Amino acid sequence: MTDPTIGVTFRPQSPPEALRDVALAAEAAGVAQLWLWEDCFCEGGLTSATAALAATERLHVAVGLLPVPLRNPALAAMEIATVARMFPGRFLPGLGHGVLEWMEQVGARAASPLTLLREYTAAVRDLLHGRTVDVEGRYVRLREVALDWPPEPPPPLLVGGRGPKTVALAGELADGVILDSALSLDQIREGVANAAAGRAAAGRAAEPFDTVVFVEVDPGADDLEARIDSAITTLAGIGADTVVFHPTGQAPDPLPLIASCAKRE
Repeated sequence: MTDPTIGVTFRPQSPPEALRDVALAAEAAGVAQLWLWEDCFCEGGLTSATAALAATERLHVAVGLLPVPLRNPALAAMEIATVARMFPGRFLPGLGHGVLEWMEQVGARAASPLTLLREYTAAVRDLLHGRTVDVEGRYVRLREVALDWPPEPPPPLLVGGRGPKTVALAGELADGVILDSALSLDQIREGVANAAAGRAAAGRAAEPFDTVVFVEVDPGADDLEARIDSAITTLAGIGADTVVFHPTGQAPDPLPLIASCAKRE
């Protein structure tokens, strides 16, 4: 069993101006990935990712996730491509439904979120791979759209979700799946299986695929390092390739998690 990649989340409950110091601390500690969330109505995922990448040299920065109703897919591909070209090999974008109540609040909720995510993921991935996209879908309508500056190589495109259909879609169309901390261990096992079924159905079983699992941990816990070690061992055993720890919303400072992850090295 290969040890999973370890990441820590900078929650959007922390102010944007704290991000630079957190990114530098994560890089200094040897944490492989720093994750960001584009929660409404906090911090922009792509602007935050760019700032964290610009402040560091080796740190990989991920957004888990960008709510697809908020951006035209052509714009999303342009922005992702720009960041990926400026910081090659260090940016991991994720797509997802977003919180449906928030999407309704801004007038962007789709009647069929799964259809939107399917059309959107396919279009953005094709654009990032330098293809010309000509599609007339239910939600995504692009006419002979191609990026002038596609990233080389394109970044892996992840999809986040909880339900079996969304997770299977990630396996079918994306380069990885994000499973959040609200899921039980049994649900994570089911998610791993559903993503694998989606890959198999699409003939992609042999392609690289990243199963990312979020874990919420109280950064003030006395046994913090033991909890982290236990979570890594357990989740690696059920198929996690990447384990990302995030603090609670009540205590969002990620620095204790970064320090604990550094002690594992």
